Amino acid sequence: MPITRRQFFRNVSASAGALTLTPILQQVRAQADGVKLPPRFVFVMEGNGLPPAQVTPLDIKRQRNLDKMIDVSLTKMKLPESLHPIAPYQDRLTVVNGLSGKIAGGGHSNDFGALGVYNCGSGVGSSGTAKGETIDVALGKKLGGIFPHVGLGMSGRVEHNVIYNCSAWGKNQPVPTICQPMTAYGSIFGSVAGGNSKAEFNAKTNLLDFLRDDVKRLQKEVPASERGKLESHLAGYEAMRQRQSRLGEIEGTLRKVAPKVNDKFTSDVECDRLDAQFDIAAATLIGGLSRSVTIASGVGNPYFGVKFTGLGIDFGKHGIGHGGSYNGMTSSQMMVKIRKFHFQLIHDLMKKLDAVPEGDGTMLDNTVVIYLSDAAEGHHSRCWEWPFVMLPGKHTGIKGGRYVEYPYWGIAGHRETGNLYTTFLHAAGDKREYFGVHDAMLKGDATGDGPLPHLLA
Repeated sequence: MPITRRQFFRNVSASAGALTLTPILQQVRAQADGVKLPPRFVFVMEGNGLPPAQVTPLDIKRQRNLDKMIDVSLTKMKLPESLHPIAPYQDRLTVVNGLSGKIAGGGHSNDFGALGVYNCGSGVGSSGTAKGETIDVALGKKLGGIFPHVGLGMSGRVEHNVIYNCSAWGKNQPVPTICQPMTAYGSIFGSVAGGNSKAEFNAKTNLLDFLRDDVKRLQKEVPASERGKLESHLAGYEAMRQRQSRLGEIEGTLRKVAPKVNDKFTSDVECDRLDAQFDIAAATLIGGLSRSVTIASGVGNPYFGVKFTGLGIDFGKHGIGHGGSYNGMTSSQMMVKIRKFHFQLIHDLMKKLDAVPEGDGTMLDNTVVIYLSDAAEGHHSRCWEWPFVMLPGKHTGIKGGRYVEYPYWGIAGHRETGNLYTTFLHAAGDKREYFGVHDAMLKGDATGDGPLPHLLA
């Protein structure tokens, strides 16, 4: 009697026996049970502003103070040069213009406010304070994973290992952006790595065992009034130790998906390091280790002055933002060249996800890639509008293949970045009314809670 596909998946899952199911087998089992797979989200954020013209289809003639919403098919439009690398995925491409984020404040960077929709009080040389959770982390909390959220990136200084620049778990709880590919590799794939990474993984596991046992002993010796603090510490150590244990249990999966370490992982060239971070992001997603990844390229104060010497641009992005030229290239030409490089990396990541079967399609069908800048529409942003480029999979609940532009700030029908982030949350199953803080200057039909219905599939 022939076995059905559903029975096969069930048998494969059951055959794992006493072993903890790997993330991939858990997804297979959900598929066999007919459960809709949750989406995953990849945020790619580039520092130093995003002029809307660089991502707007050439067929669209934008107008000042737009007073009516535009919602049209983008699938046959001519793409600007910046977006040429993702032309193979144009049927998924959605560009959103017209959303404002003035609550974040503006300037060289909005730091945590770019993904948090609040003013974090940043200034020149300072990244401000996390005033609440950011959307990437909020999605990670909802969707789960051994790592609820993974933050990767690149700053302008090769010696930076970990920075705190754009993502946060909650108020005064920034989460790290790992800038060194080898550090990221060791943190995520250390259990199967060789050399120092493996040794550090084992040492961390042993240390967490010691700290957990030590706190348990102390609980018996301190007054009852102090036990609550120790319980909080114990919970944190238990969570980290559980993560180490789960990573150890899925060594087979990790060995299959871990990226191959090569020279770009230790390169002094920023383009190489960013390329390596995209490799790590792809492996993290394919291995089922996280459903929320942020890749921050020169994001936040004071990290936005990064150079892209690997592209032949030995000139900082701060100078580019001020209209400088270099080696015969105008500021606009340099911006486009750098942006095009980012979209090539996005294309390569998407291609890797598209090669992995999942459900009735591929992993890419269950993934949303979002590209934005931490500085909204320009180098010295005012946040009147905040352009977004999205590449949603067909099973994510977000519409692809659209050009959407909302009425200008203050005009009826205008909406904010918080509405877009609320849309992502609704697609992930979190039905909260609004994410972030509303712009207090907006009134009536120019503001409002809820998701953006035109973007929900």
